[in-house]
Amino acid sequence: MLNLLLARHGQSEWNAAGRWQGQADPPLTELGLAQARSAAGHAGSFDAVFASDLERACVTAQIIAEGIGIGPVIIDPRLRERHAGEYEGLTRAEIDERYPGAIEAERWPPGWESNAEIQTRLLEALNDIIDYTGGDGDVLVVCHGGVIYALEHLWEGAHTRITNLGGRWVHHNGSEWTLGERVQLSGDDVSVEAQDLL
Repeated sequence: MLNLLLARHGQSEWNAAGRWQGQADPPLTELGLAQARSAAGHAGSFDAVFASDLERACVTAQIIAEGIGIGPVIIDPRLRERHAGEYEGLTRAEIDERYPGAIEAERWPPGWESNAEIQTRLLEALNDIIDYTGGDGDVLVVCHGGVIYALEHLWEGAHTRITNLGGRWVHHNGSEWTLGERVQLSGDDVSVEAQDLL
C-alpha cells in the first residue's frame, strides 16, 4: 500500500495579503516558516518527500525533510498550483470589482486551468510516485490547496477549505486511489484560519 500525505505549503506573503497566487511565486512569511518548522515536529516519518517547484512548497518541504531527517526533496513541477489566469495577484475585492459575480458563478478568466487539466497532470505525477516507490510506503507531497481540491473533486465530488500545512491522505492499493482523512501538520501555536486563495 502506498500512502501519500498531500500537504499544503506554509503561509506565503500573498496568502497573508489575501492575493490569489496560482503559479506566481511569492516566498513564505515568517509565520509560514514557523508553520513548516512546527510541521516537522508533527509530521512523523516518511520514506520520501516530494514537492511542487514553487518556492512556497519547496521551502516548506525542505524544512520538514531536514526536520525529520530525510532527503533530498524530489521536485516535480506537475505538483504546481492551478494556474489562476487573470486572477493571479488580485485580492478577492479586486476580482469582484473587475469581474462582478464571477467567482460565485464559477466563471473563470482567460488562462484559468480547468479541473480536467490539473487532474491530468496530477495523476501523471502520482503515477510516477507509484513507480518511484514501487507502490509501497509513506510519502509526503508538499503542494497547494488547489492541488488537493482538484483531487477531492475527482474522487469525492467536492472540497472544503484547507489551512496552510493542512493535509489530506490518499492511498493506492495497487489498483486504485482512495481518499483518506484530513490532518493538520502545524501546531496550534502557528495555525491560522484557512484562506482559500490559489
